[in-house]
Amino acid sequence: MADTRPLAISRRTLVALGLALAPARALAAGGQVVTILGDSITAGLGLPAQAALPAQLHLALEKLGVHNLVRGAGVSGDTSGDGAARVDFSVQADTRVAVVALGGNDILQGVDPKTTRANLDRILTRLKARHIRVVLAGVRAPPEFGAGYARDLDAMFKGLAKAHGVPLYPDLLAGVARNRALNQGDAIHPNAQGVRIIAGKLAPVVAKELKARP
Repeated sequence: MADTRPLAISRRTLVALGLALAPARALAAGGQVVTILGDSITAGLGLPAQAALPAQLHLALEKLGVHNLVRGAGVSGDTSGDGAARVDFSVQADTRVAVVALGGNDILQGVDPKTTRANLDRILTRLKARHIRVVLAGVRAPPEFGAGYARDLDAMFKGLAKAHGVPLYPDLLAGVARNRALNQGDAIHPNAQGVRIIAGKLAPVVAKELKARP
């Protein structure tokens, strides 16, 4: 007899599906599509949509003369493993460049960098197979985790970017992390000013990929 019980679907999965199926916002009709696959940092936890990274990266790219549409595919709490599980439906087929910004929650959960590398490798491999260009955004481990862990994490991101031939933006939170004036009360998530700084630094790297030949 067939099992008629409803499937148990997590809230995180529903959010990811909603992001993937929602119609694109008309930020820049006809512009090239950028998708940010990430976690709460890229989703803009605690901020209105217009202050979150997708909207701010769009504006920063426009200032560089790059006509674009940025889709946010960030889900709060996602690890690299969660991103790998949803990359195929979260990054839509019309995406020209995907910014892969995962790993922060791996650090917080004590995930072995080797496991994070395997998950990110899976994501990059899938995107490459779909002919979607990638900007890999790294994360830096807090000093509390020790110099050795930080070195391993940095080496992992550098090695992965080299292996796949994709540009590496070494630290998504560069110039923002641990600065009270640029973060919300939890000292983890950037405030509106912090996000603008991130978007401004990231935009030239994304713009270069958007302008690259197919």
